[in-house]
Amino acid sequence: MTIPVLLVVAGFISLIFGANWLVDGASALARKYKVSDLVIGLTIVAFGTSTPELVVNSIASVNGYSDIVLGNIVGSNNFNLFIILGLSGLILPIKVQTTTAWKEIPISLFVSVLLLFLLNDFVFDGHTYSSRIDGMIMLVLFCLFLYYVFNQIKNDPQTVTTDNQKSSKKIWGLIIVGLIGMILGGQLVVDNSVGIANALGVSEKIIGLTIVAAGTSLPELVTSIVAATKKNSDIAIGNVIGSNIFNILLILSISSLIKPIDYNPKFNLDLYILIGGTVFLFTSMLTGQRKKLDRWEAGVLFGFYIIYTAYLVMKEI
Repeated sequence: MTIPVLLVVAGFISLIFGANWLVDGASALARKYKVSDLVIGLTIVAFGTSTPELVVNSIASVNGYSDIVLGNIVGSNNFNLFIILGLSGLILPIKVQTTTAWKEIPISLFVSVLLLFLLNDFVFDGHTYSSRIDGMIMLVLFCLFLYYVFNQIKNDPQTVTTDNQKSSKKIWGLIIVGLIGMILGGQLVVDNSVGIANALGVSEKIIGLTIVAAGTSLPELVTSIVAATKKNSDIAIGNVIGSNIFNILLILSISSLIKPIDYNPKFNLDLYILIGGTVFLFTSMLTGQRKKLDRWEAGVLFGFYIIYTAYLVMKEI
């Protein structure tokens, strides 16, 4: 048991360092093209910090670990929303741009509801799994989301500075080494997490929702907390909202295209919580100080998830 646990920890360390290197390289590359912080948060940083989920899910999907695949996505999104945004908001109330409040957050809500709809297959084949058709639908929507974000660049008045400190060779070196680190780390996490679950008699669903989800979300956690301490609200919330959209529309779609994913209806409760949390976030834009996540609202998000996680664990004991 000790060795699998150590290998999972080693895998997470590899994922974190790999994601950091990838984000550093990708952000430096983006700044050369004068892309703003919000756009970087919604795209480059969101994709970079979501890459651990992509690697872990791709490996889990190939091996047929459906509960790990779904638990990682739903668990990571809940962790992002409740823990990461909650902690960031407790550190510093997060000011939200108008486009984020009225467009990106509702988009995140829409894709969460869509995921519930597709996974329960209220249409199409009537089976509870994420089929390749579902994957194609989500992938097309992801392309439309990218089109929307990059269209925002034309209308973004924000001034940005170019990054002249890194050479092109160093930038691409960071990106490549980061990807390698995450692939190796992802393999370690998946293989050994499943082994731990089997040894403890704990379901893969719980392992996916807790250990794997929290571990693959560590890059988002570090990125958003650092952004909050530096008073960069755009990166803090853009990273979370962008990652949640990426996780569903890109990562889950790729996982479904690799192999159709059997769906455990017990995940519905976790999806309802994700949808409810996103509704709460949107509502918080209309209460207190408008377009701002106040500390008490961030505290509600953080506190709720701690209680819910304790409930999940107690059910398994």
